[in-house]
Amino acid sequence: MSQHVTTEPIEFPSDRARDMLTPILREGARAMLAAAIEAEVTEWINQRAAITDDQGRRQVVRNGHQPARTIQTGLGDLDVVRPRVHDRRTSSDREQFHSKILPPYLRRTKAIEEMLPWLYLKGVSTGGFTEALQSLLGPDAAGLSATTITRLMETWQKEHAAWSNRSLTDRRYVYVWADGISFNAHLGDEATGRKQCILVLMGATADGRKELIAVTDGFRESEQSWSELINDVKRRGLTVDPKLAVADGALGFWAAVRKVWPTTREQRCWVHKTANILNRLPKSIQPKAKERLHDIWMAETRKAAMTAYDAFVQDFRAKFPEAVVCLEKDRDELLAFYDFPAEHWRHLRTTNPIESTFATVRLRHRRTKGNGSRNACLAMVFKLAESAQRHWRRLNGHDLLEHVIRNVPFVDGAMKMVAA
Repeated sequence: MSQHVTTEPIEFPSDRARDMLTPILREGARAMLAAAIEAEVTEWINQRAAITDDQGRRQVVRNGHQPARTIQTGLGDLDVVRPRVHDRRTSSDREQFHSKILPPYLRRTKAIEEMLPWLYLKGVSTGGFTEALQSLLGPDAAGLSATTITRLMETWQKEHAAWSNRSLTDRRYVYVWADGISFNAHLGDEATGRKQCILVLMGATADGRKELIAVTDGFRESEQSWSELINDVKRRGLTVDPKLAVADGALGFWAAVRKVWPTTREQRCWVHKTANILNRLPKSIQPKAKERLHDIWMAETRKAAMTAYDAFVQDFRAKFPEAVVCLEKDRDELLAFYDFPAEHWRHLRTTNPIESTFATVRLRHRRTKGNGSRNACLAMVFKLAESAQRHWRRLNGHDLLEHVIRNVPFVDGAMKMVAA
């Protein structure tokens, strides 16, 4: 029988009070890292145990430890002592041990570097990074000075520039997703006062892996901006039209697609469409309307979807004509996913692959002017997306993509067998 235990609230003596758990976690992390490196060195030496001299003495051996090295982590600085390896062979045969766990030039973990673009896009200036990181990681983060941050930004900008000019001749994307994302950094056109944003293009390869294709700045509703982006990736080798593109109906992307990728089918994002329709309805009606819209795009067949669609139009047209017009103008494009494998529907009905990636940094409050340069903002978005890309999973039913590429017909998500 368990006893009920009442605990008193924990009171901290001051704002400077140290978290009692952090030093324990830091020491545990340091010990685990040291043990992992020790095991790595031991395995490397044992693989060379058969290398001996004329007297049978091993030539690759341990030789004490190197000076402690400091690594910045999310728990603060860790001082790591690394074993030293001595290879007694002649210079022509001698090997040098390089740790894969702790590369020679690593000074901070990726978690720290991935935090910097996030802080930048949330409105923290380079001069405020040290203070922000100290608040998050403790005083041990002080080594990331404004000068260090500036150097990192310069490196990231060069990486983004090189990535934006990479060849795409070996790539093919079966599906693409597009969206325009707004951030704090000021990207407005000073001459016209128009607000720019970051244009993002993602794709699914023939083996079902999602990849970032392009990140640039432009105007969300501008055909010209999207035409420049799509023409650029086409010039760099992306010559085969995607089978399906997914995006919000308000984007200038669609006008560009029809000219540059004329064979690409169009799928409107149901998340954007639902939000646009609900904005035209009273708040008291929105929950019911949202449920009715959900019945359309979650229907198992196109016929069932059309039944739910027609019912929505009939029930809402008289009192809320603007909402119905918003739904009707993209009817065919909203239901295009039914002509593709059912296993892919969850990936094709919305722009979620982009939305989820940028959810943590998408603008949720008032835009502020003068917060960062164009190139710096692009570099930060690129680094965040590059980091997120490592965790993207393959499409469900990726083996069916070969049938999509070969234009095998699908009806209500099922492959249609064509008689020989």
